[in-house]
This record gives sequence, structure tokens and C-alpha cells, in this order.
Amino acid sequence: MDFLRPASWEEALAAKAEHPTAVPIAGGTDVMVEINFDHRRPEYLLDLNRVGELSEWEVDEESVRLGASVPYTRIMEDLRGELPGLALASHTVASPQIRNRGGVGGNLGTASPAGDAHPALLAAGAEVEAESVRGTRLIPIDAFYTGVKRNALAPDELIRAVHIKKADGPQQYSKVGTRNAMVIAVCAFGLALHPSTRTVRTGIGSAAPTPVRAKAAEEFLNAALDEGGFWDNGKIITPSVAKQFADLCSAACNPIDDVRGTASYRRHAVGIMARRTLTWTWESYRGTAAHTEGVA
Repeated sequence: MDFLRPASWEEALAAKAEHPTAVPIAGGTDVMVEINFDHRRPEYLLDLNRVGELSEWEVDEESVRLGASVPYTRIMEDLRGELPGLALASHTVASPQIRNRGGVGGNLGTASPAGDAHPALLAAGAEVEAESVRGTRLIPIDAFYTGVKRNALAPDELIRAVHIKKADGPQQYSKVGTRNAMVIAVCAFGLALHPSTRTVRTGIGSAAPTPVRAKAAEEFLNAALDEGGFWDNGKIITPSVAKQFADLCSAACNPIDDVRGTASYRRHAVGIMARRTLTWTWESYRGTAAHTEGVA
């Protein structure tokens, strides 16, 4: 196994172009596990730790450009206001040591359906900035996951950053695991309210071959909130609407039985998380200044 250690982003792109099978490594929290257990033996490792710009972020008026290697700890501490759903997801990642090393780029590159960041990125409507010596492109998060641990990156592309719109409404994230830390998700669920467009987006992890959105549930809830005037009147969402939303989220799953949980449990748990996160986010929305008067 050869170890490539570029000193700049340009050198990293050149190395990836010359060695398309090279596996990028930054935090190493996914790659090193596979290597240590002999599940993977790449010909080349491409160490990106000397590329400082990957650990930087930029906040503009509407969005955050998050470098691929920004540690989860920084997201939790510095971007909680702009990216609340992703900050909550970051809290559930492994241990403090791993949160200090791992970043969203590694989650995306591995593309495991159990990656903790994926539901939050789906719910927020993120875009992945991919680059090669041929140029740069933005990949919508909905088109990024192409199969079990497969993504839309070309062999010569690297993830440079993730573009995420700043939260314009409440966001939530829930995860079921067999313990409170250092655990792979049995299933996970992310929800984001987008009052500016009067829409709701979801993200489901570890309950299908890829991270997925519950699109039928979103469409149902968007219609129910619009028809009931909920965005304007700030009323409590009725139990029947919440239950139907939860049932549709469960139906969006296509899970498997494994050592962490059964398929039926995952469907059930996703429904529970969907109902709870909807309740939490909507209560937060109702509590905003725009709805302090005349709320039923």
C-alpha cells in the first residue's frame, strides 16, 4: 500500500487523476476501521490532512460552505445556529476523540446508509462540491447516493466542500443505537422545516440501501399544512396528521435484518422518530415571534 501525501489541493487533484483508485483519508474514522479489519486493502491512500482549506468554512447571507474535513466538534460549537440539524447529528457521532477528527466529507465518501450526517444533509437540501483536474460541479444531495456505499463521484473526483442553506426554520435529528456512544445507528431520522418555501424535508438513515427521503410523507405533510393554514395560524398539528406522516415515513423504509436490529423494528422506530421530531420542530416553530399571538 502506497501513501500519497499532497501538500495542496492542486497536488491532491493531480494525485487522484494519476491514481483514480486512491482512497482519500482525512479523519480516517471509516477507512482505518476497514483497513484494520482487512475489509479493504487499497493500492494507494491519499492523505488530505495537509490541505488546510478542507478544514475551513464560509458563512454567507444564505448558506454555509462547509469544508469536507471540518471536524464534527467545530460544527457543534461554531455552526449550531446556521446548521442546527447537522449539529445535532454531530453530537451522536461516536466519541469526542472521533468527533475531533471526523468530518462530513468522510461520511459522504463512504456513503454508508448508517452515516450519521446523511439524514441531516438530506433534510437541509445540501449540495456536494466535487472537483477534479477537469473542473468543479455541485451534486444535489438527492442524487449523491447511488447504492450501498456507492456515490456519484467520478473516479478522479474528490469532495472539496458541502453547500448547505442556513436554517430558516427549526430542525431536528433522532438516532436509535444500542447504546449512547460509539455506536452505529440502528436507524436515524432528520427533519427540517423550511418556512420560507412552506415545505418540510426529511432524511432517513440506516433503514434502506442508501440514505433516503420520505418523499410521500413530505408531500402529504406539505399539503396538510397548506390546506389547514398551519404556517399562518401556528395551530398544533392534529394527531391524525402526525400519525399519517409517521406511517408514510415508515413506508419509505426498505430495511434489512442484521445484528443491530430487525427490519420491522427499524420501520417502527422510524415512524416513532418521525412523529416525535415533527412535534418538536412544530412546537419550536409555533414558539417563534411570528406566532406568539392568537395561537390556539
